[in-house]
Amino acid sequence: MEGTFNGTTTNANGEFKIIIDTSKEQILVFKFLGFETEKKTAGLDKSYLEVQLTEKVTSLDDVVISNNEDPAYTIIKNAIAQRKLNLAKIKEFKAKFYSKGIWEIQNAPEKILGQEVGDLGGGLDSTRSGVVYLSETVSQIAYKAPNLFKERIIASKVSGNDRGFSFNSAEDFNFSIYENTIDLGNNLVSPIANFAMNYYDYELVGTFYDQDRFLVNKIKVIPKRPNDAVFSGFIYIIEDTWEVFGVELKTTGKSLQIEVVKEINLNQTFSYSEENEFWVLISQDISFSWGIFGISGGGDFVASYKNYDFNSELSKKDFSNAVIVFDQQANTKDSLFWENNRPVPLTSMELEDYTFKDSIQILKNSKPYKDSVDTARNKFSLTDPIFGYSWQNSTTNQVAGFTGLTDVNYNTVQGFNIKSDVYFTQKDTTGTYRNYWELRSYLDYGFSEEKLRVYGSFVKKFNNFSKPFLSFSGGAKLEEVNSTNPINERLSSITSIFFERNYLKLYEKIFGKATYSQEIFNGFRMSATLEFERRRALTNSTNSPLISNKNGGFTSNNPLAPEAFGSLLFPSHNIGRATIGGRINFDQDYVLTPNGKYDTYSDRFPVLSFSYEKGFASDISDFNYDLIKARLTQTKTISRFGELGYSLNGGLFFNAENISFLDFKHFNGNQTRVGTSSDYLNQFNLLPYYELSTNSDYADVHLEHNFKGYLLNKVPLLNQLNFNMVIGAKSLFTDSNKPYSEFSVGLDNIGFGQFRFFRIDYVKPYQDGWQNGAIIFGIKLLDQF
Repeated sequence: MEGTFNGTTTNANGEFKIIIDTSKEQILVFKFLGFETEKKTAGLDKSYLEVQLTEKVTSLDDVVISNNEDPAYTIIKNAIAQRKLNLAKIKEFKAKFYSKGIWEIQNAPEKILGQEVGDLGGGLDSTRSGVVYLSETVSQIAYKAPNLFKERIIASKVSGNDRGFSFNSAEDFNFSIYENTIDLGNNLVSPIANFAMNYYDYELVGTFYDQDRFLVNKIKVIPKRPNDAVFSGFIYIIEDTWEVFGVELKTTGKSLQIEVVKEINLNQTFSYSEENEFWVLISQDISFSWGIFGISGGGDFVASYKNYDFNSELSKKDFSNAVIVFDQQANTKDSLFWENNRPVPLTSMELEDYTFKDSIQILKNSKPYKDSVDTARNKFSLTDPIFGYSWQNSTTNQVAGFTGLTDVNYNTVQGFNIKSDVYFTQKDTTGTYRNYWELRSYLDYGFSEEKLRVYGSFVKKFNNFSKPFLSFSGGAKLEEVNSTNPINERLSSITSIFFERNYLKLYEKIFGKATYSQEIFNGFRMSATLEFERRRALTNSTNSPLISNKNGGFTSNNPLAPEAFGSLLFPSHNIGRATIGGRINFDQDYVLTPNGKYDTYSDRFPVLSFSYEKGFASDISDFNYDLIKARLTQTKTISRFGELGYSLNGGLFFNAENISFLDFKHFNGNQTRVGTSSDYLNQFNLLPYYELSTNSDYADVHLEHNFKGYLLNKVPLLNQLNFNMVIGAKSLFTDSNKPYSEFSVGLDNIGFGQFRFFRIDYVKPYQDGWQNGAIIFGIKLLDQF
């Protein structure tokens, strides 16, 4: 509407809707990038308008090209010079926001990794294609420069789920083309960033006048290197003020380093404020397409802004860490509300999806339907004893079952061993895990040892806001000597069977344990644990390798005496352990819904973890001890330069001169030459597992920078591989040993197409002189098996 920020956008069929005062004539302004702006009179009972925009005729007749440089470069240089000034023009505002998101899928499989996919909430037709997500929100938003933002969602509608809350919101759209980088899953360089000339070439396509007063330059944005974190497309720049008139940009999955994504399109339209004399965003559209394993799909998220108030007198007190807050009745709005507040008409497909899924929801919530589904799902098959079986009651929200007999591993204490567990879960009234309780029994049988160990646990989650957890566990189980479990059990089985390397060292404990944890206030979580243990050292039940390859054979289960096969690491003893710990996520943001509080990741500040641990009541008095420890960690995106991560760890022992080796501080070493963790900030790549274990004060530092393509994308041929260079440095300091350090350089994101699970590092250790380096082959997913 002319002279206001009361606007709308069209749906996929070109249909629009806008609410106006029909008692008087009003002028509607129709504009779309690349087309002539049209004005139409509406009101006085005119309820229908049909508008056809004509393609804008651009001209370069008056442009003089000199020095063989395209005029686009001068325009872009001016836009870059004015970038900060134009960004600062909008200091604060309040506005009304509407968004609609839709996801579609084609050729969905019936099973993934043996698990039934189902019909995805009724969204799939007979061809296994259809709409799997459709949602809308209406909200009030507020912004204050440079980075304060809040959103109050007053209405949320999710197709087929009248108790659901939409995950598309204004906060997801809160980025500006005037910033140096734009976060769409990876930090992409803006076409008018300070350093944009290093990433883009430009071409002036044409010029035209908007509203007969603003000269607009249409500029083609051309990446210098396609795999850089960049866009391609068009940006429209206003002459003289060098403000953005609109953008039509796209990027690829390779640029994002998210190979499953094919393409993301970003369109933004701005409108001029006569009162404030600047251009402001009024509509935005983000569409995407993806594909993997023959499955494909796409989606579209459209946003509309209206009723801007640029003189809202906001202060910092108007904002909090609750960046998104859903009203209590947000998902109960009726059709009349949506009819009056939906600026973008629904397409026929969207209308059909709402109607169909809402009717399906009524059916699926009925007891006869739930009973029929449970009857079919709960059928027992002949393979269930091997692969596992689960039972559910959808009416009472109960789940039970066992995990089967496929978890088979090998170690020298048990020989081949098999693990399984039996469980029963009572979920909340919605059938989710917002609050629940669970009983679980774990079974572990070693064939060579001929011994079964059983322990059980009870866990209860009380609510989904402060998320209090209470757990009890007890029984007999095997534990790794290093309680941080740096040795992947699957990998240890492989090294033991095929390479005679039995790195896994185990002991038995009979225990009882209770733990309580809760968020005390936003970002600050505390936990307390009390445990009593009867510990028993173990020896190998087998010392003969299954496959002999002349690697020297197995070592004993005592890491301090690897050749003494009958030796025990420690005498059997009892001990109690009490631990109080906490974790602080500084300045943590969150989303608050009537269903719960959901924390959102922010890299602005580090995370601090700390604990006090006391060993007491041991029948060997020297084994009692005190330990204070802390860890500070952060991974931060550094503009276009990639991600910098660090971890600082430290601990102080008291009264610990003669404690059990189990209670030493053991560090996350690695002797397999395989990187098994997706987090390299808490492990050493070549440190033997127990070589530097200590019962005195310690500190370790881990530093790593992933350039995310910043370096290798500038190298011809290498830039086609989309690999990332990673450099790292690690150091360990203990009282009784000389400092140990590692320095590394490697390649991440290795693979092909959508399968990039690998990483290779060359690591060089230093301890009182340089030691032999080695190649570490990393498998990102191995630590999840």
